Amino acid sequence: MKSLHNGIFINSKGNYNMFERLDFLLFGWIINWAYPQYYRPKYGYQRYYILFFHYLIPQKFFRLNPKVSWPVHFTSKVISPENIEKGILCDPGDGINNYVQANNGIIFGNNVELGPNVSIISSNHDPKNLRKHVSDKPIVIGNNVWIGANSTILPGVTIGDNVVVGANSVVTKDLPSNCISGGNPCKVIREKDAYDEDFSKIKFNKKVPKKFTEFLTSNS
Repeated sequence: MKSLHNGIFINSKGNYNMFERLDFLLFGWIINWAYPQYYRPKYGYQRYYILFFHYLIPQKFFRLNPKVSWPVHFTSKVISPENIEKGILCDPGDGINNYVQANNGIIFGNNVELGPNVSIISSNHDPKNLRKHVSDKPIVIGNNVWIGANSTILPGVTIGDNVVVGANSVVTKDLPSNCISGGNPCKVIREKDAYDEDFSKIKFNKKVPKKFTEFLTSNS
C-alpha cells in the first residue's frame, strides 16, 4: 500500500523505491550543503530534484531570497531572514506565495507549516512616515502549528503550541496553546486535542542538533 503525502506517494512500510534513493544520491547532498537549516524526513517529504530546480536555483543563481539558509519557493519572499529563529520541520517561505517579513524578528518553533498565500508581518509602516517601520516585539509561533491558506499574522502576536489557524484568518492578538482558531479578527473556536505524531521515528536528511532532542522525544 502507498499513501500520498505532500503530493508524493510513499510506501506505508517505509520502503522507498530506487528512484527515491537515486534522487537523494544525486541531489540530496547538494540540498544538505546549500541549506544548513533544512531538517526534514530523508524520504517521503519533498523530492530533492524539485528542491534543486524550484528552490535552490532561483535562490542561489537568480538571487531570489539568496540569504535564506533554508528552501524558499521562487514565488515567496522572506525579508530580513537574519532576524528569524526557527526549529526543525519548519521552513518559512517554502510554500507558494508566502510573504515573511521579519524586520522586528520572528521566532518559529518546530513543526510549523504555512499554507499558500500566508503572510507573516512583524512590523507596520509608520503612518507619519511610510519610509519608516514601527518597532514592536517579535512574532512568536510555537511548536506543531498549522497556519491555513490566505491567513495573515500581524506584528507582536504570540501563537502557542499545537494550534491550527484556519484559512483566511487575520491574527491580531495572541492565541493560546491547544486550540483551533479562525476568522477576521482570528478567535479561538474550540480546544484542540494533543498533537500525537511520533517524531522519534523520523529518519532525517541529516543529523539533527542535540538541542532538538527534547522536542523529538516529546511524543514518543
